[in-house]
Formats: sequence, C-alpha cells, structure tokens
Amino acid sequence: MTDKKKDDFLEKNLKDLDEICEECHKEDESVTQNLIMTGYKLCKSCRTSKTVFPL
Repeated sequence: MTDKKKDDFLEKNLKDLDEICEECHKEDESVTQNLIMTGYKLCKSCRTSKTVFPL
C-alpha cells in the first residue's frame, strides 16, 4: 500500500519538472532551474520580462 502512494508522489513530482513554461508554454531547461530557485515555472525570458515589467 505504501509503494503505491510513493509511486503516485514521485509521478506527481516528475510532472512538475516537465520544463514547460507556465507563461509562454515553450520548453526550456531554465524552467526547472527557476522552479528550484524561485518556486515559479518560468523560462529565462519570461522571468526577465516579469522582473522588468511586473504587471
């Protein structure tokens, strides 16, 4: 029973690391890096634009 919960938890976490930006929906390796550093799934370009123009 605990193996199934553990597998579900690992599968959910792998979906979070899919390297697809939440803003522009493009795949970029910087998405995972920004997720770890800031907690947001943004690519390098979207992160820069959100920093300069925080609307």
